[in-house]
Amino acid sequence: MYDFESETGPTPGSYDARTPHGPPSALLTALELPRWIGEYASSRVLDTVSPTSNLGEGRSVLVLPGFSANDFATGRLRAHLRQRGFRAHGWRLGRNVGLTDRLVDGLMDRFVEVADSSDEAVSIIGWSFGGLLARRIAHAYPDRVRQIICLGSPWRADGERTRATAMFERSRIRHGLSDQARDIVDELRQPVPVPTTAIWSRSDGVTSWAGCTVDETTTPVIAENIEVVSSHVGMVASPLVLAVVVNRLRQDPEAWQRFEWRHLLAPAAPDTKIASA
Repeated sequence: MYDFESETGPTPGSYDARTPHGPPSALLTALELPRWIGEYASSRVLDTVSPTSNLGEGRSVLVLPGFSANDFATGRLRAHLRQRGFRAHGWRLGRNVGLTDRLVDGLMDRFVEVADSSDEAVSIIGWSFGGLLARRIAHAYPDRVRQIICLGSPWRADGERTRATAMFERSRIRHGLSDQARDIVDELRQPVPVPTTAIWSRSDGVTSWAGCTVDETTTPVIAENIEVVSSHVGMVASPLVLAVVVNRLRQDPEAWQRFEWRHLLAPAAPDTKIASA
């Protein structure tokens, strides 16, 4: 994210010496592209041979791209959700260049548009920086958000510096930064008022995995961590991650079941594919 912490100093008590918080190794970063190619290809193949189903029962899901990404980059994830009966929506705001006034305001407008088109609360999936934006929507509209799922999202102050931090700083110079940016970041770091799932990988080549984990809770709302083996870019394409995402999206917020890997073994019955929006 933006290097706010270098401007003001670290938040007292925010660091834990037992866990790493710096950017991933250069080797993991270099492996991101080849790993993503394999994850994307395997997911496409599996979806090609898998039957459609109505697991999602037509529920709406808003998918937010990571920094410097757009709806095209999350297309694999949304296609997978549509094949399983969810109404998967892109954010339609072009490339995610950070907390500019246009994106800050446009994100809320887009969420309201999706929520107004749905008969029930909307789930939000945020990839990387998109997960931080999902947290912000949940704070703003807790009654209209069913749950959020964050994929490799470094929301903690002690995970601020990532392999993408320099890109954030260049974007700040080129595209500007909303006057609300620091207040927004402070807000999204507070406990989220809706069920929250953090999916993260120790082999993430862009963000520090320790900065992506949440403090697990059961009350007043659920917050849980699920560790996967995945690249950072591949979190929107990896068959393993996509299976976990579908499993969590099917949870009833009023009767939540904590994740167990054996749950992924339950077969899905074929059904009619539901159209996307």
